[in-house]
Amino acid sequence: MTILDELRAQVDDGRVEEVVLALPDLAGRLQGTRLSARHFLESTVTDGFGACTYLLTTDVDMAVTAPSPELDPDGTGYGDMVLVPDLATLRPLPWDPGTVLVLADARHPDGRPVTVAPRHALRMQVDALAEHGLVPFAGVELEFRVFTESYAAAQAAGWSRLTPATRSGVDYALVGLERMESLTRRLRRETAAAGLRLESARGECAPGQYEIVFRYDEALAAADAAAFYKTAAKQIAAQEGMALTFMPKYDAAEGNSCHLHVSLRGRDGAPVLAGDGAHGESALLRRVLAGQLACLRELTLLFAPTVNAYKRLRPGAFAPTSVAWGPDNRLAALRLVGSGPSLRLEHRVPGGDADPHLALAAVLLAARHGIEHDLPLPDPVRGAPGPDAPALPASLPEAADLLDASEIARKGLGDGLVDALVTAARAEWAAYGGTVTEWERNRGFERR
Repeated sequence: MTILDELRAQVDDGRVEEVVLALPDLAGRLQGTRLSARHFLESTVTDGFGACTYLLTTDVDMAVTAPSPELDPDGTGYGDMVLVPDLATLRPLPWDPGTVLVLADARHPDGRPVTVAPRHALRMQVDALAEHGLVPFAGVELEFRVFTESYAAAQAAGWSRLTPATRSGVDYALVGLERMESLTRRLRRETAAAGLRLESARGECAPGQYEIVFRYDEALAAADAAAFYKTAAKQIAAQEGMALTFMPKYDAAEGNSCHLHVSLRGRDGAPVLAGDGAHGESALLRRVLAGQLACLRELTLLFAPTVNAYKRLRPGAFAPTSVAWGPDNRLAALRLVGSGPSLRLEHRVPGGDADPHLALAAVLLAARHGIEHDLPLPDPVRGAPGPDAPALPASLPEAADLLDASEIARKGLGDGLVDALVTAARAEWAAYGGTVTEWERNRGFERR
């Protein structure tokens, strides 16, 4: 029985009443609409669903900050694009009875893909690696902070001075998690019921911090699952009357990361990264790592797309600040981990605000750059990188300037996507620069 046949059967017997059709946007969120399940079957499956092009041009406040010539909202009058459902992404929503979710690809009315859409950007990198006989796999590790207040109460408090759901950091702890257990239990069980393959779950370093790790998958499926999971976590937290955040740096405690574990296989499904190198690596893996190092600075914006991201990428914050790699070295931006068939690279730069599709697209683009140019791999580092290691961009505008000037990004991702991301970053920086913060009031209200 096909996915479509199974869905029809579930609709006919009343198990499914609604379909949420969702599109990953440039901020890494799922945006979409609820459809009658019968309307979805009778119309949307074959014709798609019209949605305003501005969904791929906005920031989190839904203000247009990333216009592109491809979409050009002002010039086209905010016309429609077509959301084409990808039935392979269909998942039930256990916390929303009678509802399933399907991810969509964005297309122009004439059928052409919308090239700034994050799913398209990642798919293009997957297809490009396929030309080399390679299939990328990825695991996405997302951390979040949990607070006992509801989202409404957190907003009323100005998102500050909230109560962490644990009294202290709970890294690997088996006690002290009781105030968040009702939420995290639901997250583990209901995401598994939605089809995600859970591997592990544990408390993390900061108060109220938690991480759930799901099984690796082919790159596009892994990014889809990560985007789905972030939405699920927020919806379930809201039902529990609590709030959680994936923002990279909520306070002075450890930040939230989005570590990416990436490996490659051949067309026959056999892993290809292990070999007879000094660290068990193949010549191919050495080129892949070299590509990451060569491209890291100019692609950082895809791993750290917000002002807040750069407050995590600071010395002493257990996050990388330099361009370096090392075997089983968590102080390097790129960690070589595993052995034999499990050998893989862990990319430790992305924070919890990274768009999983775009971040993985950047990793695969860098891998392809290293392969195609047969780049040599610099020596690994032991412990913290030294002062001679190139520094990661220290701010959002620096990262935006590097991406803007990147020939690799423009050739590999397209001018439209690069221009959209750079424009959005500069708009966010301008908005941040015009905002008076609590820190400024504390420092200057009385004492200046």
